[in-house]
Amino acid sequence: MNDIRRTILWVIFGFSLVLLWDQWQVFNGNKPTFLPSTKPAATAPAPTTGAAAGSSVPSVSAAPGASAGAVPTQAAAAAPKEQVTVTTDLFKATIDSEGGTVNYLELLKYDENDRTKHVVLFENGSPATRYLAQTGLLNQVDTGERFPNHLTPMAPKAGPREMAAGQNTLEVGFESAPVGGLKYVKTYVFHRGDYAIGVRHEVVNVSDQPRDAQLYMQLLRHGTVASSTMFGTNTFTGPAAYTNEKKFHKLAFTDITKGKVEPPPAANDGWIAMVQHYFVSAWLLRGDPASEGLKREFRVKDLGDNLYTIAMVATLPKIAPGATQTVNSTLFAGPEEEKKLEAIAPGLDLVKDYGIFAIISKPLYWLLNQLHGLIGNWGWSIVALVVLLKAAFYWLNAKAYASMAKMKAINPKIMEMRERLKDKPQEMQQEMMRIYKTEKVNPMGGCFPILIQIPVFIALYWVLLSSVEMRHAPWIGWITDLSAPDPWYILPIVMTATSLLQTWLNPTPPDPMQAKLMWIMPLAFSVMFIFFPAGLVLYWITNNILSIAQQWVINKRLGVLGK
Repeated sequence: MNDIRRTILWVIFGFSLVLLWDQWQVFNGNKPTFLPSTKPAATAPAPTTGAAAGSSVPSVSAAPGASAGAVPTQAAAAAPKEQVTVTTDLFKATIDSEGGTVNYLELLKYDENDRTKHVVLFENGSPATRYLAQTGLLNQVDTGERFPNHLTPMAPKAGPREMAAGQNTLEVGFESAPVGGLKYVKTYVFHRGDYAIGVRHEVVNVSDQPRDAQLYMQLLRHGTVASSTMFGTNTFTGPAAYTNEKKFHKLAFTDITKGKVEPPPAANDGWIAMVQHYFVSAWLLRGDPASEGLKREFRVKDLGDNLYTIAMVATLPKIAPGATQTVNSTLFAGPEEEKKLEAIAPGLDLVKDYGIFAIISKPLYWLLNQLHGLIGNWGWSIVALVVLLKAAFYWLNAKAYASMAKMKAINPKIMEMRERLKDKPQEMQQEMMRIYKTEKVNPMGGCFPILIQIPVFIALYWVLLSSVEMRHAPWIGWITDLSAPDPWYILPIVMTATSLLQTWLNPTPPDPMQAKLMWIMPLAFSVMFIFFPAGLVLYWITNNILSIAQQWVINKRLGVLGK
C-alpha cells in the first residue's frame, strides 16, 4: 500500500514538473513540448483605415464608453501634429501633441531578453503592438457640445525636454484651444529615479456659463498575449482595476470580447491598469485630497482590430465661469517591483501575478526580499530561504525520514514475505500490515516531505517567474540570470546527482518495476530541469543537499545506511 501511494505522489510530482517545464518553454518563446495550446497566440489583423502608425485610433470610438460627450473618432485634419521627445534617467518618451498622448515609452534601465535593445512599453504602431496612455474631458450634460479629449490638437509649452545632470524634476506641458467653453492644460511631471509620472490636469472654463465635465484616464492596448497551455498557467496579461471595496478585478481580453466582463462599480477610490509579464502601466488619482476623493467610474471596451481599452472616468465639481479645476493624477509605467508598488497605492502590488499559489508565493517573496536586503544577492538569498524552510520543517521532516529509514530497515523482511506469499494477495496484505504494526512503521510517513515540497516548489516557481527583480539577476560565475536556464547545464547535472543520491537513501520498493521507476524518474525530471530557471534549480539542489544530510544522519543513527 505504501508503494502504491508513493508512486502516486511521484506521478503527481512528475506531472507538476511537466506542466511547469511546458509553461517555461512558452515563456521563452518556444512551443509547448507536451501540452498543445488550446488556442493560438492572438494575431492582429491588418491595420484598417485610420489605424496606421501615427494616426488616430480606429473607426470605432476610442472614448471610454458611450456618453453625452462622446469623443470624435478623428482629429481635425488641419491641425499639425508634433511629436515631443522627452528623455530622463529612466525613460525615453514621445508625447503626441494630438491630445497630449504618451504614444512611446522606452524603459532605459531594462533590456529585452536578448539584451540588444531596451524594453518598450508604450508604442503607437500597428494593432499588434499599439499601447497608449490617453486622457481627455467628457461633457457630463447632453448639450451637444464636446470638450477637449485625446484627439484634440494641443500646443506644447516651451521648456526643456531632457532631464539634465543634477536635475530632479522635468515638466512638459500641453495646452488646447477652447472647445465647448473649456480649455485643457496637461502637464507631465517626471521625477528622477521614479517610474510614477505625475500628470496635472487643469480645466479652465473660458465661457460665461458653468460647465459640468468629467476627466477620463485611459489605457489602450493590443490584445496579443503569449499562447497558453490548456491549464492556463501564464501570468495574467490584460486590463485590471482596483476599487475602494479592496477588490482587485482582472478583466481578460477574451472575456471582454465575449461580453462577459462587468466593469467594477463606481467608487470614490481605485485605479486602472494594463498588466503584462514583469511590467505594468496604471492610472491613479493621487497628489491631493481633492483629486483622490473624486467619484470615478470604470469602463472597458473592445475596439475591434485587436485593441482594447480600460478607462477611469472622474466626475469633476461644477466649474464656474473663469474658474480652473485642477486634478492631480499619476501614470505609473514600469516594472512590477512589489514593495514600490505597495508604497504607491493600496492594492497596486496585486498586479504581480502569483497564480493560484499566491497564498504561499507572496510570503515566500516577502521572506526572500528580506533575505536579499541582508545578503545583497538573489542567488544566495534563495539558498538562505531553503535553509530557513528546512529549519521550519525540521521536526516534521525528521519524523518522515525516520519513518523512511525504518521502512528501509524492514525492507528485506517485506521482500521475503512478498516472495513467499506472492500467490496469496489477501494474506500478503494482512501480513504486511502486521509487520508494519509490529515494527511501529507508518507506511505514509515518508510521503510528507514530497507533499510539503510540491506546493512550495510550484509557489517559488511563480515567484521566480513573476518577479522582475529576478530578471537578469546574477548569482555567481556563469549564472548571470536567475530567471533563465543554466547556459552550461551545470546546475541540472548537480541536481541529477543529488536526486540519485537521495533515491539511494530511500527504501527500495519491493516491486521490481517500482524500484526501477524510482531510479528512472529523477533522471527524467533532470532533463526537464535543464529548461527551468537557474534560480529554481538552485532552490531544489539546496533542498536536496539539506535533505540528504538530514536523512544520512537518521539512517546512520538507525543503522540502515547502505541497506
